[in-house]
Amino acid sequence: MAGGAGSWVVSYTGMSADNIKGLVLALSSSSFIGASFIVKKKGLKKAGASGLRAVRKVLKGKFYRTAIRPAMLYGAECWATKRRHVQKMSVAEMRMLRWICGHTRKDRIRNDDIRDMVGVAPIEEKLIQHRLRWFGHIQRRPPEAPVRIGILNHFENTRRGRGRPRLTWEEAVKRDLKEWNVSKELAIDRSAWKLAIHVPEP
Repeated sequence: MAGGAGSWVVSYTGMSADNIKGLVLALSSSSFIGASFIVKKKGLKKAGASGLRAVRKVLKGKFYRTAIRPAMLYGAECWATKRRHVQKMSVAEMRMLRWICGHTRKDRIRNDDIRDMVGVAPIEEKLIQHRLRWFGHIQRRPPEAPVRIGILNHFENTRRGRGRPRLTWEEAVKRDLKEWNVSKELAIDRSAWKLAIHVPEP
């Protein structure tokens, strides 16, 4: 009985038998987990080398559409973007899509082919869709709504700096409507407006 009770006590000379058993079990379980991870990693490498990826490209594209792209376009409906801004976003998107597909620019694969592999529409078109969707929401609001009466005040007797005036949100919307050949009167009909500005995924 005394020997059994002593097995639960850690002496100054070392560990008890139960603690040693727990340590052995922990080491064995960690080694098993590490070995299984190595086997799984080698299996994924082998599958990728043979062209059979464990995760389909379409599934990766779906993850990009639901997690990555919404973060990139957060608040895009209020942006007055210039051409260079859109170009930078498009370049960043194509880098991610090529990385998802396991290709680089050295492979000389067209951007449209990369998009078809993952099923992702161009981000510049989605940006315009976000902006026009918000524009349609504003057009359908009553005239006394705060979003309709939020007009910018132009102060007189102020000196403007050199160069071209800054691009406004209204100018960006007019440019989008002209490029897409969409009439702003169509925004009153929500269903027709949604169909007109919809950008389908490939």
